[in-house]
Amino acid sequence: MSKRFRIPGRLATRLHELGVGASAVLQSAGLAPGLLDQPRIVVTTEELFALWRGVGVNSPNPAIGLELGTETKAEHFDPIALAALSTASFGEAMEQMARYKQLSCPEEIIHEMDDSEWSIQFRWLLADSVEPAVLTDLCFAWVLCIARHGTGTRISPLRLELARQPTHAKIFERHFGCPIVFGAVRNAIIFRSSDAALPFVTSNAELLAMLAPQFDEELKQHKGEESFPERVRAAIQRKLAGRRPKMQEIARELHISSRTLQRRLQDAGYSFQQVLEEARHQLARHYLNNSLLELNETAYLLGYEDSNSFVRAFRMWEGTPPAHWRGAQREKVLPDGRPARAAVTS
Repeated sequence: MSKRFRIPGRLATRLHELGVGASAVLQSAGLAPGLLDQPRIVVTTEELFALWRGVGVNSPNPAIGLELGTETKAEHFDPIALAALSTASFGEAMEQMARYKQLSCPEEIIHEMDDSEWSIQFRWLLADSVEPAVLTDLCFAWVLCIARHGTGTRISPLRLELARQPTHAKIFERHFGCPIVFGAVRNAIIFRSSDAALPFVTSNAELLAMLAPQFDEELKQHKGEESFPERVRAAIQRKLAGRRPKMQEIARELHISSRTLQRRLQDAGYSFQQVLEEARHQLARHYLNNSLLELNETAYLLGYEDSNSFVRAFRMWEGTPPAHWRGAQREKVLPDGRPARAAVTS
């Protein structure tokens, strides 16, 4: 997993087209004035969040994230999006993007599907603060853009779930063509399960055959850059869903024996329990920052037997109960994603 995000080189141009000055955004975000002029722009999660909060602060347009996440010209799609559009269906496209997201950033695309619904969420693995509203809007608009461009239809989700309080509902309803549920326990875009099978008119096996090997090779390089404890932690997080994965299960996931897993962790100065707790800690911060899940629900998702066990663990990690920590994080930003301190001067 790369620990930095790549920023599209066209961002400054896109901001200008939408009436937002890049210099003002960078100043508000506390970032280097020439950041967006670099040939290769990479930022940490903290810097990424600051950048998108800066966009929100400096744009009077409540749909700025939706517009930045929507692309109409095929030549402006990045290689990962082009590879996704070259697949056979909407479901395959999202699986492709989820896989290759690992190439560019500490971010995951999470899919959950049952008989009737297919939910898609974005998880920021190294986030220490609340996800900016503009970034949430951009991500879901981007998913819809891929779906509509690929299928060649005006496909709409069943609904959009946003953890924020109600704001500009009509704008979102018009853009997504579906009901918006504000004050939800998570940020998610929900399609019909059957939508995953929708064929892509943009399917291009030859282009995919050209792009996929390049991404696979880069993915191998990134995996080689990861430390072994990081690989174990990522495998644990994939299995943490209402239960605590065992060492044997993670070893099978990594195609090694339990003894080898234990030995390699010890060589790196870790135990399996330490990596498990790091995985839980990282996910706990994500759930508390980016959802309205109750503590008992969060405890369940992290594989704890009860909420008291989770509260004790969180106190050890952060020195404060999870409810207090969540409150302190949310006081740092306004409901629209702007830093609270910006409200004083705006």
